[in-house]
Amino acid sequence: MNNDPVDSRLIQRIRDNPKYQQLVQKRSRFAWRLSILMLIIYYAFILVIAFAPKSLGIKIAAGSVISVGIPIGVFIIVAAFLLTGIYVRRANGEFDELTRQIKEETK
Repeated sequence: MNNDPVDSRLIQRIRDNPKYQQLVQKRSRFAWRLSILMLIIYYAFILVIAFAPKSLGIKIAAGSVISVGIPIGVFIIVAAFLLTGIYVRRANGEFDELTRQIKEETK
């Protein structure tokens, strides 16, 4: 690890920058919200499996081989991809712009 005083001062300037604090706060809050949403979706599915497993075996239509559990499982997988995409889109837009501004201000 480098203990160069210049590096320490640069790190401190970045940490003291209000935009850096805003970036950390916004990014953290957004990530937690998406994580909690995904956990709710996933654990709701697990609770259905634990307490009402037969409900997932109900056929979608008479004569169908597909049960209700299949589309629900697909929904969970798609939700994970969508939430990841939402995070990446915001990270590449708003969060990257804040990072660029912080870099410019600390030069």
